[in-house]
Amino acid sequence: MSEQAVTAQSEDFSRWYNEIVYRADLASPSPVRGCVIIKPYGYEIWEGIKAGLDRRFKETGHQNAYFPLFIPESYIKREAEHVEGFSPELAVVTHAGGKELDEPLVVRPTSETVIGEAFSDWIQSYRDLPLLINQWANVVRWELRTRPFLRTAEFLWQEGHTAHATHDEAEAETLQMLDVYADCAMNDAAIPVIKGEKSRMERFAGALRTYTIEAMMRDKRALQCGTSHNLGQNFAKAFDIRYLTEENAQRYCWTTSWGLSTRMVGAVVMTHGDDKGLRLPPKLAPYQVVIVPIYKSDEQRGAVMDAVERLSRSLDSAGIRVHIDRREGQSPGFKFNDWEMRGVPVRMEIGPRDVEKNNAVLARRDVPGRAGKQFVSQDGIVDVLQSLLVDIQRSLLEDARAFRDAHIQDVETCQQLEEAVAAGEWARAWWAGSDDDELKVKDDTGATIRCFPFEQPGGAGACVLTGRQSKRIALFAKAY
Repeated sequence: MSEQAVTAQSEDFSRWYNEIVYRADLASPSPVRGCVIIKPYGYEIWEGIKAGLDRRFKETGHQNAYFPLFIPESYIKREAEHVEGFSPELAVVTHAGGKELDEPLVVRPTSETVIGEAFSDWIQSYRDLPLLINQWANVVRWELRTRPFLRTAEFLWQEGHTAHATHDEAEAETLQMLDVYADCAMNDAAIPVIKGEKSRMERFAGALRTYTIEAMMRDKRALQCGTSHNLGQNFAKAFDIRYLTEENAQRYCWTTSWGLSTRMVGAVVMTHGDDKGLRLPPKLAPYQVVIVPIYKSDEQRGAVMDAVERLSRSLDSAGIRVHIDRREGQSPGFKFNDWEMRGVPVRMEIGPRDVEKNNAVLARRDVPGRAGKQFVSQDGIVDVLQSLLVDIQRSLLEDARAFRDAHIQDVETCQQLEEAVAAGEWARAWWAGSDDDELKVKDDTGATIRCFPFEQPGGAGACVLTGRQSKRIALFAKAY
C-alpha cells in the first residue's frame, strides 16, 4: 500500500471516499459495471454489522429463511405500486439453458412478492400468526450511477418480512424493527441516527407507511441507513394472504418488511473517516488492536517478539481482536500509516526499550498525534485496553453527534431553507406541503424531506413553503 496521502475531505469528498474504500482494502473493482468485490477486511465489517443485527432479530422472535433469487415477472406485476416503483431498476432473465423462458424471471430487487406467495401457503389460521421471517441475501437493482457500498447494482442485505392479525400489531412490529436498526447503528457502528417517518413521496413502493433512520455524513449529506415498512394489506390482498379468525371468519393479514444493507459499511466510512483514512468503531473493527514490533537486530527481535506473543495471547484470551504485524521489509512508519488508513482503533508499539521497562506504547486512532499516545505497563494492559476501547466507541459516537447537531439549522422561510441547503447544512422546518410542494423544494434546492422525526417540538408552526399551520417538523437535506 502506498504511503501517498489521500485527497482531503474538504477538497473532494467523493474522491476521498473512493480512495479510502480501495486503499483501506475494503473492496476492489469488479469486471461488471456497477458492482464491486468486497474484500475480506470490508466483509468483516459487514459481518460485524450482520452479527449484531442477527442477534437482535432472534432476540425479538424472528427466524432466518432463504427464498429464490429469481422471481416470476408476473409476481412483480401483481402489486401495482410495487412494479411501478421498481421497473426502471429491474434486471430480467429471458433465456436460460439455451432456450427462451416461457415467463421472464426478475433477479431479486426485494422479496415482498415471492415471500408473499409463500406466506399465502403457510398461513391458514390465527394460530399461524404472527409469522416473523428474515433472510440474508443479495439483491440486484440496476442503478445508473454507482458508488462502492453506497449504491451498487448488486448488494448484500437482510430483509425482514412479517405477517400479523391486525394493523396495530403490524405497526408495532414496524416500529420495533426500526428501533433495532437504530440500536445497532448507534451502539455498534457509533452512528447517531434520527428516527422518523418518510414523506409520501419517499415512501417504499406499495407501503402504507415507511420509517427510516437517517444519518449525517462528514460532507453533511444525508444517508438513509435502514428502513422499516408497514405494508398494510396491499401485499396480502395481491397474494391472498389470509387467516381464519377464532370466530371462523376469513381476514386478510397485515404485513411488514424492513431492510438494512452493506450501505451501512459506507456509512461507517463516511461518518467516522478523516484525511488519514478510516476510523473504525471498536465493536465493528476486524482488528481492535494491532501490535507493531520494533527491532533492528536478531537479538532485539527475539526479546521483542517474546513480549509481543505473550501480550497477544493475553488480549486474545480476553476476547480482544488482536493482530500482530509480522511483515518484514516494511518500516515501522509505513506500518503506522497503513494501520491508520485501515482505521484500527488502537496501535500497540513494542520495542527493545519497552521490553526492558516492561512497557508498551498505545496509540488511539481517534485522537491524532501525541495526544492520542500513552505509555502503559504491560502488567494489567488487558484492563487498560478494554477500558480504552469502550472510551473510543463512546468518543466516536459523541464526535459524530456533535458534528451532526452543529449542522442542522432551524429555518422559517424558503430563502432560509435554500441558504441552509446551499451551505451544505440540513434544514429543520414546519411542513404542511403537498407532493407538488415537496417536488418544488427538491427542484429549487436539490434537497428532499429525509423524514418527519419522531422527536417533535410540540405545538404548531407555519409551513416553510405554504404558510399553512403544521404540527410536524421535517428535516430537509441533500442525500446519497
